[in-house]
Amino acid sequence: MKKLLMGNEAMAYGAVEAGVQVAAAYPGTPSSEIFSTLAAMAEDNGIYAEWSTNEKVALEVAAGACYAGARALVTMKQVGLNVAADPLMTLAYIGIKGGLVVVVADDPGPHSSQNEQDTRKFAQFAKLPVLDPATPQEAKDMMVSAFDISEQLGLPVILRPTTRTCHVCQDVTVSQQRQQHQATGFEKSPKWVIFPSLAIKQHIWLNQQQQKAAEIFSLLHYNTATYRGKIGVVACGVSYNYVKEAIAKLGVELSLLKIGTPYPLPQQLALEFMQRHDRILVVEEQEPVVEDQLIKLAWENQLPLTIKGKALYVPREGELNVDKVAQSIASFLGIKLSNNQTLPLPALPMRPPVLCAGCPHRASFYAFKQVADKDAVFAGDIGCYTLGNMAPLNATDTCLCMGASVNIASGMQRVEPKRQHIAFLGDSTFFHTGIPGLINAVYNRANITLVVLDNRTTAMTGHQPHPGLGCTATGQQTVNLDIVKIVSALGVEKVLEADPYDLAAAKAAAAEAINFDGPAVVVMRRQCVALKNRPKQLPKKINAELCLECRVCIEELGCSAITLQDDQPAIDVSSCSGCGLCAQVCPAHAIEEVR
Repeated sequence: MKKLLMGNEAMAYGAVEAGVQVAAAYPGTPSSEIFSTLAAMAEDNGIYAEWSTNEKVALEVAAGACYAGARALVTMKQVGLNVAADPLMTLAYIGIKGGLVVVVADDPGPHSSQNEQDTRKFAQFAKLPVLDPATPQEAKDMMVSAFDISEQLGLPVILRPTTRTCHVCQDVTVSQQRQQHQATGFEKSPKWVIFPSLAIKQHIWLNQQQQKAAEIFSLLHYNTATYRGKIGVVACGVSYNYVKEAIAKLGVELSLLKIGTPYPLPQQLALEFMQRHDRILVVEEQEPVVEDQLIKLAWENQLPLTIKGKALYVPREGELNVDKVAQSIASFLGIKLSNNQTLPLPALPMRPPVLCAGCPHRASFYAFKQVADKDAVFAGDIGCYTLGNMAPLNATDTCLCMGASVNIASGMQRVEPKRQHIAFLGDSTFFHTGIPGLINAVYNRANITLVVLDNRTTAMTGHQPHPGLGCTATGQQTVNLDIVKIVSALGVEKVLEADPYDLAAAKAAAAEAINFDGPAVVVMRRQCVALKNRPKQLPKKINAELCLECRVCIEELGCSAITLQDDQPAIDVSSCSGCGLCAQVCPAHAIEEVR
């Protein structure tokens, strides 16, 4: 049966087809839809599915299920793999019993990430097999294969799609037949306890598995070769599609080796390909993972050929596309492209990143900016609220990674104890990795203020639930973990709550927290404006007769619903959420409800 599926959806269908029994994830673009699709199918297919509090937790939950013999899946984006690195590196030594697939979606570009790290490098570092799908169909098929390979090798297998494979749509052949796997249960054994004496033995075993994985990969149909002449191109993952189109566009005849399993390299197939060519260009997004392995293999076999790639022809940074790859191949072949072959696409219209109109985070930032010292440091975090760094708010001075804001503020405060240090993070991030940092701040008496921007969702990645909302990934009711109670239980002596839409109360809470001697926490709680179930409020308008044209609403608040029309401030009623913050800021009381 064929279904039009996005790549992420196709991977979820593949997991169901493979008989996955336990799935866990933390949301992050471009991976989020894999798990949300799977969660929607979980009940009908007897799958346990959870949004975990972070990627490390998700991987450990999945590992536990595998220890008991179940097939388990965990999904995340590339930066999430850093959080999960600790258990992953040791899981490679311990091995697994049931199949374990770790989907890590990479974001070359990067479109919505802090960095462009290449998960294939991570797989190589952890000595784990990695598959790199070129299309949604291949992503679905590779998901099924990855479970089989995982059980065959006794190792976790990484499935690494990139943004285009995750988000492009294709007619995908799916099966309604679900593989049946009976978890045999956990069997007590010393092999599950990673003492150093076991680690040294398992390291030898893990190295031996590399050759076995390479032999398995050499037989997979995801790696194919076509031969035309003495010059060839090797392409990996989604780059294969770009290479095929570029070759057609250039009208040249080239051999082509498609690599769908970049680590370990399918050595036999790669060796045969190299032996039949004089020159090879390697095209892959991000790091030279395949290229480096080919160079090593050629050197070991003393092959007289030239291998080129990142050093001269293929960009190492950013996302590839057909035009970039066509230019790379043309340069490699010494072809000068005509103007019509390199015609650039028209520039996209400028759309500066900005907080949504009526976003409660803007109100929180504004309140703190109003009461904090001019030289106060605002430590930001990962989420929508990173956009607080945009003018006119200018309320994010640092941003490193998930949960880092409280620790960055704590570190700065040790160097500049007389300066105000205010950290911000969201509700989902608080549960992700914010709590350990807050415990550290309390334990070590860091004189900082932490602001938890609780907008009742994980907004940036698509409104996934978290432990503070009282519902699970599959919509079941569960306990609602109260952030204020948690913060109090962690030993924070000054804990305040405020509604950011109530500007006076928000400013009072902010001032009280900043002036407290010791760690203080303010929970700014108001639903995200993009939530469908939030209470509706009437939009606002500007009474032109009362307006002083002071432009405070534009130059200090920066709400995207307020613009200049004929050189006068005006509110776009269709964009206005009716939050009323602008009315509280306006010194002339010129902003009123539209009735």
